[in-house]
Amino acid sequence: MPHGTGSLLPSPAFLWQAAASDGLERPAGRDLSGPWKLLLLGDGSPTRHLQLLTGIPVEIEMIAMAPDAAGGPGAPPEVAELSEPLLRRQVWLVCGEQALGWAESWWNQTEAEAHLLDRRQPIWRSLTTGRAELFREVDGFGQVEAAWLEERFGSPGPFWSRHYRFFRHGRALTVIREVFSPALERWLGPADRFVRKES
Repeated sequence: MPHGTGSLLPSPAFLWQAAASDGLERPAGRDLSGPWKLLLLGDGSPTRHLQLLTGIPVEIEMIAMAPDAAGGPGAPPEVAELSEPLLRRQVWLVCGEQALGWAESWWNQTEAEAHLLDRRQPIWRSLTTGRAELFREVDGFGQVEAAWLEERFGSPGPFWSRHYRFFRHGRALTVIREVFSPALERWLGPADRFVRKES
């Protein structure tokens, strides 16, 4: 299977993270606004959401796809559920001229060869070819930072991130982490909603 011609980027560092089940509350009296909750904690397709929001088809800009021993540093713990040898794939999610997201995914090599026949196609489309049944489970979310994200998004961090698994017949196929550009506030509004605590 041909891999990306570039090098894998280091996974962005988490400032904080939480389980998806904790997504209704966050520290310091702050909560996620409704639209951002749907994006980060919902089980819909982010590429479909981005296209609906912008009216522009999402293009996949391949960064790299390469072997990744045991998930590598910073990998979500759910990567341990995948059988080795592992591959890690990284892409930018681009609408028109603007990168609105970045994603990395971990795969068993055999599964990747079976499901990622077109590397430039969104994973959701690859996995649902022929209307195959698929289940997405969001495992966690948080905020990350990385200089290379700031450079490409054209905005300072931190950036919202989530990770989830795709299952078929009760078995995990892949673990995916996504990071979203603050530019999405143009369509979704501010991510943070301040909650006044009772004294």
